[in-house]
Amino acid sequence: MTLFDKFKIGGLELQNRIIMSPLTRSRADENLAPRAMNVIYYTQRASAGLIITEATHVTADGIGYPKTPGIGTEKQIEGWRKVVDSVHDAGGVIFLQLWHVGRISHVSMQENGVMPVAPSAIAASGQLFTYDGMKNFEPPRALETAEMPNIVEYFRRGAENAKKAGFDGIEIHGANGYLIDQFLENSTNQRTDNYGGSIENRARLLLEIVEAAKTVWNAKQIGVRLSPAGTFNTMEDSNPPELFGYVAEQLGKHGLAYLHVIEPEAENRAKYKINGETVSPTRHLKSLFNGTIITAQGYDFASGTAVVESGDADLVAYGKLFIANPDLPARFAENASFNEPVVTAFYGGDEHGYIDYPTLEQVNKANA
Repeated sequence: MTLFDKFKIGGLELQNRIIMSPLTRSRADENLAPRAMNVIYYTQRASAGLIITEATHVTADGIGYPKTPGIGTEKQIEGWRKVVDSVHDAGGVIFLQLWHVGRISHVSMQENGVMPVAPSAIAASGQLFTYDGMKNFEPPRALETAEMPNIVEYFRRGAENAKKAGFDGIEIHGANGYLIDQFLENSTNQRTDNYGGSIENRARLLLEIVEAAKTVWNAKQIGVRLSPAGTFNTMEDSNPPELFGYVAEQLGKHGLAYLHVIEPEAENRAKYKINGETVSPTRHLKSLFNGTIITAQGYDFASGTAVVESGDADLVAYGKLFIANPDLPARFAENASFNEPVVTAFYGGDEHGYIDYPTLEQVNKANA
């Protein structure tokens, strides 16, 4: 197997195993809808086997960062439809990532200045970038048990709107310290109702969201992203292999399109231990999920090839490399050099550092 082999997810044929990671770029318009330059950005990257869009909020209550897109209004749906149509015209496949940030927000980012919500009233450490500059995180409001069906409905409606926009599928964002992850991990979930305490209870919200999404989409068009042992947004769990092993096993029963696993960063790998031995979450969860696995976290061509050849993963997601190299599969195929990313343009801004990276063909013509 190589990264250039085709791969089938449900009824979709991916042209390669090189996946574009979901990448927040904070460039939506004043309605938090995709705009013309977003259409260009995604279309430029249509040679990826699968594009997973930037995280897209399913409700105004779930917004955490400036100018991140939503999927809750007609303008947002129409904006995404233009993206999808253009990507399809270019031969690409594209899933929408559904998102609720939970406590990773601020009153200034919320409608009517209400407190962000979370499983428990525990603040994240550090600060958040808002329209008014950097703000300290504050303790969120703990969701009432009676509110949980509302959260599930937000995701179901987001899934429905994604279908209206013409997407090929959806990815449920259960990673990186956002709302679903906050319910999963016991450092952020101190609840005593049916959504807290045991691993089964902490996984309940995610599994209910999956069930709701299946009323809209075929299971083979639904993916889930997890970040076992990740510490982004001050996350931690007392037993990541037990927690995420259970979650992977339960998700595997649904026959989903894939499980998207973010490997821990180097300094956190030792937190994922089984019988005292550090193991790769990708390898561990592959055996339990019993389905397609996407792996992510700092892969290059060689390491991505190796993980696919080993059988630990089926597909490899690339983030920063896709930001600066819209034709990344071609560059891998030709062992070509890469554009350097403009780090200061990662979040917010205009076309610079967004849609002005040259393709390999353009570079070769300029150097001819």
